[in-house]
Order: sequence, then C-alpha cells, then structure tokens
Amino acid sequence: MSWSRIMAPLSGGKGDAEAITAAAMLAEGFGAELAGVHTPADLADVMPWMGEGFLGGVQTTALESLKEATSAGAASARAALEAVGYAKKQFVSLQTPVWAGLSAESRLSDVIVFSSDAARGRGPLAEAFQQMVADEQRPVLIARDGLKIGGVVAVAWDGGKEASRAARLATPLLEKASRVVIIAAPKASSRAFDPARLQGYYAARGVASDVVTLADTGDAAPAILRAAASAGADILVAGAFGHPRLQEFIFGGTTRTLLNSDGPSLFLSH
Repeated sequence: MSWSRIMAPLSGGKGDAEAITAAAMLAEGFGAELAGVHTPADLADVMPWMGEGFLGGVQTTALESLKEATSAGAASARAALEAVGYAKKQFVSLQTPVWAGLSAESRLSDVIVFSSDAARGRGPLAEAFQQMVADEQRPVLIARDGLKIGGVVAVAWDGGKEASRAARLATPLLEKASRVVIIAAPKASSRAFDPARLQGYYAARGVASDVVTLADTGDAAPAILRAAASAGADILVAGAFGHPRLQEFIFGGTTRTLLNSDGPSLFLSH
C-alpha cells in the first residue's frame, strides 16, 4: 500500500505556504504527485441575492471585484506552489461550482493536507476542511510545527468505525515510522475493545507497534494527547466525528479537543 497523490487546498492567502510545505514533505516521502488546488469563494454562493438576468451597477461592480480577487488569489496560490522545490507537482484552479470541483479532486487524492487554522474553523478554507472530513470522508493531515515523516506515530483507537478507518488508512504512514504506539483508553469508552487486535492487524502488514493502555475515565482526548506527547509522537492518528456532527458542534467532543490542541500533527478520517 502506498500513496500516489497528495492534495493541498489553497486559498491564495498567507496560510498556503505552510500547507504546501507540509504537503510537499508528505508527497516526497512517497514519491507522490503534489496537487495544489486553488479553492476560491464561489461566486454562485457569494451573490445569491443577484436576480436572474439582472445586473445593476452595484452588482456588476461587486462581481468584477470578486473576479479580480479570485484571479489574484489563483496567482498567489500558484506562486506558493512554484516556490516549493518539489518537481512532481500540479496546479489546479477550481471554477464554479467550486465545491463540486473540490469534491472531485479529493476523490482522486489519497490524503488532503490542511493547516491548523482551517481545521480550527478559521480562515477561508474552514468550510473546505469540514467538507473534506465530514462530507467527503477523505483522510486529512493537519500540519503543525514539527511535522516529520518517518518519526513516531501514535494511533488513538477505541475499536469504533471512525478510529478503525483512520488506523487502516494511515498504514502507509506507519510503514515509514520509526515507532508506532497504539493508545487506548478502554475505561473512557462505552464499547469493549482489545488494542491487541489492532496490533495484530499491523503486525500482519509488517508494522511493529507498542500498546499504551490508559486508566483514565471520562473525556479521553486530554489523556490521549498526554500519552502522545509522552511517546514523542510527531503525528497522531485518530477518527473524526464519532458522534453526530451537530452533537460534536454543541458539546465539543474528542475531535474538537484534538483540533484545538497544540499537540502533534493530526491524521484524521471520518
């Protein structure tokens, strides 16, 4: 198993350089194609109040300004991609309907890379992050300071569908890791599970791993983050939105705690 296409949505803003640098690091580790995908605000969504077949003076001016901003953003995003010294790369600038184009690009990519701001609901790519994780259910890497391919990877696992999917999809990353640590908090889960089962799954694929079982009850996220830090994890693999998204939004949930933490880079899958 390997990855052949790493995608980084780009806004044309200052956060692009961080995402592109991380995506290039990931792509280089697998000899994969790096796709920088400019994801502008969709004119069809920004101006729904514009009547069909009618363009007044104010609307026309606003439309032209938005088109100019989109063009400038695309040029900036392209420049950010070109500044990365990785040869195997492709630039894509999405057109209306932007969300449909972003979905199509993501479905042909193995991992989608975002910066922390987008994952925390800040900046122009916040909705794109939600779309990729929750709607398209694509694996995403949230790049943070200290990201390293080939370092220590921690896997948070509770036997559930989301965590198990993330644990499986991250296998190519684990195959390159210097150490893999499975973190389990059985007393904080309502389901019964045995982390040795995941350990056996990895062993069958040539990936050695250690198991750390936490005694914590209640909210597992802080304990998982502490265990990941103790293991020196460069990346934490976890399932995303294990509860209904509205419930996660209202009550927080493990996903929100991980996203808002200052912990290691995150590999998430819903």
